Amino acid sequence: MSDNLASLVESARALVADGQRRILGITGAPGAGKSTLAQQLTEALGDQAVLVGLDSFHLSNAELNRLGRHARKGAADTFDAAGYQALLRRLRPQTDEIVYAAEFDRSIEESIACVVPVRRETPLVVTEGNYLLVDDERWAATAALIDQVWYVDPGEDVRMERLIARHERFGRSPQEAHDRSYGSDQVNAELIGSTRPRAHRIVSLKESA
Repeated sequence: MSDNLASLVESARALVADGQRRILGITGAPGAGKSTLAQQLTEALGDQAVLVGLDSFHLSNAELNRLGRHARKGAADTFDAAGYQALLRRLRPQTDEIVYAAEFDRSIEESIACVVPVRRETPLVVTEGNYLLVDDERWAATAALIDQVWYVDPGEDVRMERLIARHERFGRSPQEAHDRSYGSDQVNAELIGSTRPRAHRIVSLKESA
């Protein structure tokens, strides 16, 4: 059964009904639609919510090249997991009037610092990313910093179609898009899929892209 966006918005709003800071995580395999859902939720909630993405903690291309990991960009060890966790700790509860978060720009494949202002009075922080529920040495501390994590699962056929289309949209040839989607992206997807049972809610919002 597919979820209804309106019901998801109401569930997110209910998290902050008492006005206190909450963090809602949106996870799922590449192409699942988590970025779209996170954006839809924050837009619907207006000044009650702000979006802070895990993608902004991608290591820079220069650092990935130095480490020999650039070909696997997007894998769990190509992010600054500790830095992401430090930001979540700073946001719950938030004592600073404004915390500035970074944002990942897919057009240049790099993060831009201090783009997203998170105000102390904003009750809901929505964060989305692949590895929110991974339970290994680097990532295990993440889940405890998030009040609820929703796992987006539109079905494999839909997910792969979206993922290939996204790669093509950002400049890869059809063959490159196919190879990336069924190669390193699929390795990541299998790891992320193993975290599905840990989610508070499974979301199958078919129209999310």
